[in-house]
Amino acid sequence: MANIKSQKKRILTNEKARESNQAAKSEIKTAIKKVRNAVAAGDKSEAVHAQRIASRKLDKAVSKGVIHKNQAANRKSGLAARVNAL
Repeated sequence: MANIKSQKKRILTNEKARESNQAAKSEIKTAIKKVRNAVAAGDKSEAVHAQRIASRKLDKAVSKGVIHKNQAANRKSGLAARVNAL
């Protein structure tokens, strides 16, 4: 553990950010799974709805700096291709 006060604060803020980022990534994974499950079931309307939610979560993660914008774009286009294939 650090002795310097600013470093102690930094450790605390880093831990908060890590937990926040981890939660955001988990939400993204869940949203993407819902889209894939709807596509696998052949439910077009549910897949479109889930895709909209997943896209929103990906955009939000990009704006917060959790993931890179290109990664979000690649994931969104991949989901769109699966949904459009239905």
